[in-house]
Amino acid sequence: MKKISLNSKKIAEYLNAGKRFDGRKPEEFRQLSIETGVSANAEGSARVKLGNTDVIVGVKLATGEPYADSPNKGNFMVSAELSPMSSSRFESGPPKFPVIEFGRVLDRGLRESGFINWEGLCIEEGKKVWTLFVDIYTINDDGNLMDAAGIGAIAAMKTAKLPTYDKETETLDYKNPSETPLPLNDVTPIAITAYKVGDKILIKEKEIKDY
Repeated sequence: MKKISLNSKKIAEYLNAGKRFDGRKPEEFRQLSIETGVSANAEGSARVKLGNTDVIVGVKLATGEPYADSPNKGNFMVSAELSPMSSSRFESGPPKFPVIEFGRVLDRGLRESGFINWEGLCIEEGKKVWTLFVDIYTINDDGNLMDAAGIGAIAAMKTAKLPTYDKETETLDYKNPSETPLPLNDVTPIAITAYKVGDKILIKEKEIKDY
């Protein structure tokens, strides 16, 4: 493949012609593949490849007490681990602000989308609810990472099954999951990141800062 030097003139020429350097149209999404059930130890899991970007998302469930302001609703938490092996921009050690913000943005998008049936996660109002954990692990970051992670979270939750729960002993049996799916509503949110460059709209591309 011929290597193209990125500069403002070359970029303007391509955009005016309605083209991008990888052959896509400005509004065209990357090639997408989704594989579910990739983890034997998660209640739901998915691997998403969006172009060369590659992420794995796992869903885990535990029981706990509800928050005081939502006694009949489940709890929710999204965390992300952006591996240095997936991009030179990521560093080892405690998560820095961009990593924390990455998880917060996905958390807010999923939480406010209407996708999760919060009341369906209630076991006993005011006492016991399901806590839903969504964990994101990056394998390769080649752009559209937020979108890939969001799609992976949706796929993992759609295929998740609740662990077997014994109300009398208040214990969970993770080795023998129930056939009860995660309570979800008939809504499927999709994250699509776009940038406006001049009068053109682009679905997010790698190293958009160069534009």
